[in-house]
Amino acid sequence: MQQFVCVGGSPWRMKSFIEYIAAELRLEDPKSEYPNICAGTDRYAMYKVGPVLSVSHGMGIPSIAIMLHELIKLLHHACCTDVTIVRIGTSGGIGLDPGTVVVTKQSLDATFVPKFEQVILGKTVVRNTDLDPSLAEEFLRCSKELDQFETVAGNTMCTLDFYEGQARLDGAFCSYSVKDKQDYLNKASEAGVCNIEMESSVFAAMCKLSGLRAAVVCVTLLDRLKGDQLNVSPEVLHSYQQRPQILVGHYIKKQLKKKALRS
Repeated sequence: MQQFVCVGGSPWRMKSFIEYIAAELRLEDPKSEYPNICAGTDRYAMYKVGPVLSVSHGMGIPSIAIMLHELIKLLHHACCTDVTIVRIGTSGGIGLDPGTVVVTKQSLDATFVPKFEQVILGKTVVRNTDLDPSLAEEFLRCSKELDQFETVAGNTMCTLDFYEGQARLDGAFCSYSVKDKQDYLNKASEAGVCNIEMESSVFAAMCKLSGLRAAVVCVTLLDRLKGDQLNVSPEVLHSYQQRPQILVGHYIKKQLKKKALRS
C-alpha cells in the first residue's frame, strides 16, 4: 500500500494538516479528535489518518535529524516499502512574491554548495542533498491543476541560524552592512536559490541515504531582498501557510485515486 509521511516544524501545523487531509480524503469526520501518537515525548508530535502520517520536527538541522533517525527506524520496523516523504513549511523567498510556493530541486549550504556536512567520529562526512526530480515535477503539475497560487521549482538554501546565517539585520548581533547583506542575497539568487530555511539539507541527505522518495515544499512569507520583517496581516499569513498543505493534499488524493483505478 502506498503511504505518505509529511513533516513540518510545529506540532500545531502538523495537527492542522492531518485534520485537513482527513477531510480531503473523506477518511473520517473532520471534527474527530486526532491523538498525538508520541504524547509520551516532547521532542515531536505525530498524527495518523489512513495512509498518511504527519510529524512535527521542531526548528533547525539537529531537531529534524533526531526525528528522522527515529522515523526511519519506525518505517523499517513497520515494514513500510512504498513511502513518499514530504517536508512542508515556511521560508524566506529571494526575488519571489510572498505566498509563492517553492518545490526544492537541490538543498544548498550557506556557501551555495549542494551538500550536507556532518562530523562523525571526528571526521567530516559529506552527503548528497539531491531530491527526487520526478516527484518535484509531479508537484508542479499538481499546482497547475489547482491553479490557486504561484509555484516554482528552485534551489533552497539551508542555514544553521535564523539571523546572521540568513543575512538578517534584525538579530541581537549584526557584523555586516545593508550592502553586504544585499550582495550576499544577490549571490544566492545567482546560484539559483529561491528560498531560505533551516532543515532541507539534512532532510534531503537522510532521505537519499535511506532510499526514500522525498520532496521539500515550502511557501515564502516575504521577499528577503526587500526586508527582514513580515508586513502582512495574520489572516494573509495563515492563508500562505495553508498553501503547502493544499498542494501536498492534492498530490496525495491524486496518487490514491490512481492506485484505486489500477486495482
